[in-house]
Amino acid sequence: MNSDLAITAFVSLFVIIDPIGLAPLFVAVTQGNSKTQRRGIAIRACLTAAAILAVFGLAGETVLSIIGISMPAFRISGGLLLFLTAIEMLFEKRTERRENQAEPAPDPSVFPLAMPLIAGPGAMTTMILLTGQQPELIGQAMVFGVMAAVLLLVFTMFMLSGVLEHLLGQTGINLVSRLLGMFLAALSVQFVIDGIKDIGLGV
Repeated sequence: MNSDLAITAFVSLFVIIDPIGLAPLFVAVTQGNSKTQRRGIAIRACLTAAAILAVFGLAGETVLSIIGISMPAFRISGGLLLFLTAIEMLFEKRTERRENQAEPAPDPSVFPLAMPLIAGPGAMTTMILLTGQQPELIGQAMVFGVMAAVLLLVFTMFMLSGVLEHLLGQTGINLVSRLLGMFLAALSVQFVIDGIKDIGLGV
């Protein structure tokens, strides 16, 4: 029974978070950072995502209801914020910032990496559902253990992203950044559509 729970939780979180798919995104949003800076960004992103998912696993719906935010509203707002990041990637606004030494580049560890790319609405909802199905402490502890394992995989893929950047080169990174900007734009729109569906308007 415990092994079935672990497998179900791992597959659910792995598919939703997609550590492999996040690697090129990490390369794109940390373009120009040193290896040490990237390690710091990766650590902060994974720890922040772990904290967010843990809170939602323990009391997600309660937290949102206390501050008067519904999951549909959370999905829509997350989608809109992610869309802004996609626009920056498409038009290389991040590169322009780095070239302007008077304007420091923003740290992408919290946004968009930790949230909504790692701890997005789907991952938050999954944690709520997985922990909600396990009233016993042992079952919930296993869910959190699986969550930690998936985030460790995310961190590992982030650390291997330097190899990907080396293989692609500057031109390849710019191309991938543009393509992923389009992907993020589509993903952000999907978040908004899901939120609209959740409130019953239908799309």
